[in-house]
Amino acid sequence: MTALPQATPQDGQPAEQDFGTPAVAYDGDEAAPPSSYLPEEAPAPAFRRIRPTTADIIADSPMPDFISSPGLFVKEQKPRPVGGVRGALYSLTGGAWNMGPSAKQRDEDELGRRISRQLQGSYNTAVLSLKGGIGKTSTTVGVGLTLAEFRGDPPCAIDANPDSGDLVERALGEGIYQQASPRTITDLLANIEGVDSLTALARYMHHAGRLHLIAGEQDPEVSDSLTAAEYLRIRKLISNYYSVALTDCGTGVTHNAMSGILQSADNIIIAAGYAVSGAKRARSTLHWLASHGYEDLARNAIVVITDKDEVSSRVDKDAIEEHLAGICRQLIAVPHDRGVADGDLVTLDVLKPETRRAYKEIAASIVDGYR
Repeated sequence: MTALPQATPQDGQPAEQDFGTPAVAYDGDEAAPPSSYLPEEAPAPAFRRIRPTTADIIADSPMPDFISSPGLFVKEQKPRPVGGVRGALYSLTGGAWNMGPSAKQRDEDELGRRISRQLQGSYNTAVLSLKGGIGKTSTTVGVGLTLAEFRGDPPCAIDANPDSGDLVERALGEGIYQQASPRTITDLLANIEGVDSLTALARYMHHAGRLHLIAGEQDPEVSDSLTAAEYLRIRKLISNYYSVALTDCGTGVTHNAMSGILQSADNIIIAAGYAVSGAKRARSTLHWLASHGYEDLARNAIVVITDKDEVSSRVDKDAIEEHLAGICRQLIAVPHDRGVADGDLVTLDVLKPETRRAYKEIAASIVDGYR
């Protein structure tokens, strides 16, 4: 690096002022000058932090979803216990001491949740047996009333028994049915073209609380004339207004309407009794279904054994249940109950808790099968 010669002031001229470090010539062959030799740059302006306003903070904060999380700002409470010691303590302390529901109550609540599951479309369960008098119609009524108790939409039960079925009498009582206008499935078929609304359909229905029923034909000369095509017309009409339908079939699987019933069924209940012959009939029914194109119905069948006659202690109930349990989706036992066994009116409030529990299990199982 070579220093440039400084200019010498001439006579009579003022000397040049020294403004600091002398200028230095720099060629590429020499090392770069130190930074102190370079002209200083103007200092950068200081950074000024701007504090966000309250409006900015609110705008940048995520909005809570009050629709999907309505309890976001509410402390979750235990469900209220019902009955038993827990329910008594809850009532005595005005809710201050809440031990929550018992395991039994939680189980009952889960059954109710399964029964009340919202459905898309209309579904049909056929209730059948190979022998009469073993609880087929009482099961239809008990399960129908249970569905009506728990579901938001009323169910419909159809009496398609060709042998003068008594479905409506078991749900209403024979005296009330006779006092009412006893319109039947035959009357509905005769005027089906004019039924274009639920109001029009209600003229042919009977009501046991929220359970709506279509009575079977009582004239023996007419009752056996219901064909598969006629049943399918009834089923199609019902599907426009009801999400759940139960069909009380006749004895056996070969009468005129049966092919239409099985064709439109989403699942089936096979009624059986605590007897060796009853177990064999139920097994034969499942075998017949599987060998005649109804494998899915047989595989997903619910077998209901009703202890209708309070069978003797010599009957091995466990052996009968074991004999049937492996060939169906679920086996449910209905205990002996005079409210069912007498063949009269079936009402839930007079049934034993164990009987009501069995009907809840059946109702939950059939709704589980609606897919």
